[in-house]
Amino acid sequence: MSVTKTYEEINEKIKKGKAVVVTAEEIIDLAKEEGISSAAAKVDVVTTGTFGAMCSSGAFLNFGHSKPKMKMQKVWLNGVSAYGGIAAVDAYIGATELPDDDPCNKVHPGNFNYGGGHVLEDLVSGKPVKLEATAYGTDCYPRKKLETTITIHDLNYALLFNPRNAYQNYNVGINTTDKTIYTYMGVLRPHMMNANYSCAGQLSPLMNDPYYRTIGIGTRIFLGGGIGYIAWHGTQHSPSEERTDKGIPTGGAGTLALMGDLKQMSPEWLRGLSILGYGASLAVGVGIPIPILNEEILEYTLVTDEDIFAPVVDYGTNYPNAEPGNLGLVSYAQLKSGKIEIQGKEVKTAPMSSYPKAKKIAETLKDWINNGKFLLTQPVEKLPSVEDDIKINPLIIK
Repeated sequence: MSVTKTYEEINEKIKKGKAVVVTAEEIIDLAKEEGISSAAAKVDVVTTGTFGAMCSSGAFLNFGHSKPKMKMQKVWLNGVSAYGGIAAVDAYIGATELPDDDPCNKVHPGNFNYGGGHVLEDLVSGKPVKLEATAYGTDCYPRKKLETTITIHDLNYALLFNPRNAYQNYNVGINTTDKTIYTYMGVLRPHMMNANYSCAGQLSPLMNDPYYRTIGIGTRIFLGGGIGYIAWHGTQHSPSEERTDKGIPTGGAGTLALMGDLKQMSPEWLRGLSILGYGASLAVGVGIPIPILNEEILEYTLVTDEDIFAPVVDYGTNYPNAEPGNLGLVSYAQLKSGKIEIQGKEVKTAPMSSYPKAKKIAETLKDWINNGKFLLTQPVEKLPSVEDDIKINPLIIK
């Protein structure tokens, strides 16, 4: 007899402290020991996690009104520009924004950059942040200049809203040219001397639900150390990527737009990054629970690093020219071993994301559920899937 469960049934077990929750690592061995049917009947939730650079991140902030009132046209936080063209005292600060008047913070291989991601980390850390604003002045908003210091506790509203996070899979960056290059995938040395990758592999959320059966709009998640939600599919969501016979995409594929209360979050899980020679970004912690509604969903969570393959892309030639060519596929088991072989050459590998942090996120989410602090939500709408025959081409400018 096949196993079937509902969100309501699982949530009732969570409320009573009777739900069986395991991480995406733990389910692999459990299913081997007990079999798929038995594991599906026993386990109610599998937790996932990922922690790494997610450039398409930022926050909507509301500063409250000054006396006299002001319609903030230009806004800076610790010298980093935020977009003020929303309303009187609303602004959006992006993780990759850099100061435009500080020569020490220009992107250069010799400099480390302070940017929007660092402002967000400072805010969630409770540190004081310098707020500057200018305006043209109106009869209802006469003030033209403001300079003050704020903390996150002074903000009326602070919403982390990330348009593109948690890529389902991603490139392995390599450099075939004869010079060192500086990229968002880190420093890539010449002649394929190193290769960098950025995915949690078998712990990554969308790897454990490759066709988005349970992960959708409205799903409650771990976000930056607090509780967040999936707001929409992320920008550049492209679910029609080629897949292995186990349904695992061999390219970027799915992405998520995420949102949550910044005031709940922690600097442990929102970290400003300075990527040498590239600029600023934000490391974001994301964890998504997967309800085991049936055996099919359970089987998807049994994915291992040996099952997941990523494309090796030359960031020296192919990537900057938007050319699709790659140097083959390698498994995450190979990547995590510390070396891969490309065109007969042994190449050292290094992660741009943290697997230990991803593991801790999955374990933290597991604890929240076991303690009855976190209930599951059923999506109000599915994410666009390869089954919908949707293809989004990120290259539209020629």
